[in-house]
Amino acid sequence: MESLFCCPICGEGLRREPGRYFCPQGHSFDLAKEGYVNLLPANRQHSKAPGDDKEMAAARTRFLDGGWYTPLRDTLCGLIEKYAPNCPALLDVGCGEGWYTAALAETVSARGGRTAGVDLSKPGVKKAARRRPSGEFAVASVYHLPLQEASVDILTDCFSPLAAEEFYRVLKPGGIFLYVVPGPRHLWELKGILYDTPYENEEKRDAYPGFRYKEVVPVESRFTLPAPQAIHDLFHMTPYFWKTPKEGAERLESLESLTVTAQFRIHIMEK
Repeated sequence: MESLFCCPICGEGLRREPGRYFCPQGHSFDLAKEGYVNLLPANRQHSKAPGDDKEMAAARTRFLDGGWYTPLRDTLCGLIEKYAPNCPALLDVGCGEGWYTAALAETVSARGGRTAGVDLSKPGVKKAARRRPSGEFAVASVYHLPLQEASVDILTDCFSPLAAEEFYRVLKPGGIFLYVVPGPRHLWELKGILYDTPYENEEKRDAYPGFRYKEVVPVESRFTLPAPQAIHDLFHMTPYFWKTPKEGAERLESLESLTVTAQFRIHIMEK
């Protein structure tokens, strides 16, 4: 079966057969039992285990499976229906454990298309491949995507690093880029507990060479996390987990429940 991925060594298209991916030049990549492939060359690994670790992937899985971010996922699926052509190829960069990817893949599949996801985190990609066995998932860097030029119709990025030049390279002319970023007061109540003087996220609309804006879609919801585990999981999947003062973390740990506002912006651009 022809793959959406290409060989990270020579750039030739990959084909998939039971147990492996291979290219015409003879390069071969084993398919893990979970159904994903590692396309991150050793010389591009900056650590032994790049990306989110098992604990962070597990926390994100528990939180997202709780359905708290369903309004964002549903909105993304609606935008795919609005913008995708027939038989689209979709790439989800920074796909993590595949909670968004699986829903996007359902939408794409209904239009006769295919979906692939990439992430640096092996624990995350393992979960994604189990969640959506019919998709293609690879351990790879968003800055060196294992895809050929002009090979995908839709590219989604939910809170993952922005590699605008690389995204431009793999999108087809007229392809759509959906970029999810936090709104000004995203998780404001959480920040109010962690920090003495929380600040709003900057609201901006940057111009990226080769792209033109179509629209910015806001998504907002409010929900109550009913238990300490859910609060910890949310905290663990945010950047605040790594840079919060000890006093703020202790205040959060003392809570039994927490009501928070989720505020997102989906920037939609066309190549």
